[in-house]
Amino acid sequence: MAASQLDRPLHVPHAKYERLIAAAQEVPAASTIVVHPCDETSLRGCVEAAKAGIIAPILVGPAARIRMAGRNHKLDVEQFEIVDTENIESASAAKAVELIHQGKGEMLMKGSLHTDELMRAVTSSAKGLRTARRISHVFIMDVPTHPDTLFITDAAINIAPDLDTKRDIIQNAIDLFTQIGLGTPRVGILSAVETVTSKIPSTIEAAALCKMAERGQITGGVLDGPLAFDNAIDPQAAKIKGIKSEVAGRAQILLVPNLEAGNMLAKNLAFLSKADAAGIVLGARVPIVLTSRADSVRTRMASCAVALLYANARRQSVALPAA
Repeated sequence: MAASQLDRPLHVPHAKYERLIAAAQEVPAASTIVVHPCDETSLRGCVEAAKAGIIAPILVGPAARIRMAGRNHKLDVEQFEIVDTENIESASAAKAVELIHQGKGEMLMKGSLHTDELMRAVTSSAKGLRTARRISHVFIMDVPTHPDTLFITDAAINIAPDLDTKRDIIQNAIDLFTQIGLGTPRVGILSAVETVTSKIPSTIEAAALCKMAERGQITGGVLDGPLAFDNAIDPQAAKIKGIKSEVAGRAQILLVPNLEAGNMLAKNLAFLSKADAAGIVLGARVPIVLTSRADSVRTRMASCAVALLYANARRQSVALPAA
């Protein structure tokens, strides 16, 4: 899917997400371990995503509670495989990770359990799903007043990332952007100001990250920073400040300095600009659909769609013959 497919008239709501969902429906559904789906929201999300042909769910959790939630909300869960566990969140999370190790799923999807409980099982040094890459989160945001889909990272996992962690966070986001077919991303590294100053450490790290990209330590994207939020996403703001680069005013991936800044930015866009905020965790052995209880069915579908497009790219890279 070309980057231009995400451009659309500003007055058309949800168009970027609809295009992601449509693209996902063009590839085979992914076997998806849905962890502890014991309420209406999490069950409805996976039922609708399965109906759309995006995921093939395996429901992991206390079977009696899952079936009761399905009956109470008129959702057909009997069409899916249900793996019964004890009626505690940690048991569901542990079993889900075990099934990934057994090759039963290409994706994980959070149900009604707490994020911390799921991530504790995922990041376990003994039995988790860690890789050499740092695990990080990306919000894929459809902002009604902005022409591009915005990737905001990391606003959910890494609290105060250091330089090396930021390098992995950026690389994870670039890999996602490119592998789901959006082309070469423009990466804006955010701070409070667009000049490098020792008084604001995030500006120094931004400059270092740009140099790392020049030296091939970060690949696949075009980086610029430090940038303030306005001159990262608004061409006129960048012009007024005299910032000339491929990224300034046109950033598609926004690296935030820390979790607090990212979380506030994403929620401001969601609640003040009425943006949709799909979420996915990267850097583990499989992509993880990390949704919120407040997410709409469309947002959950978009999260599944992005994860499927990413998982499908991984399938294809594995299937490529050796050179």
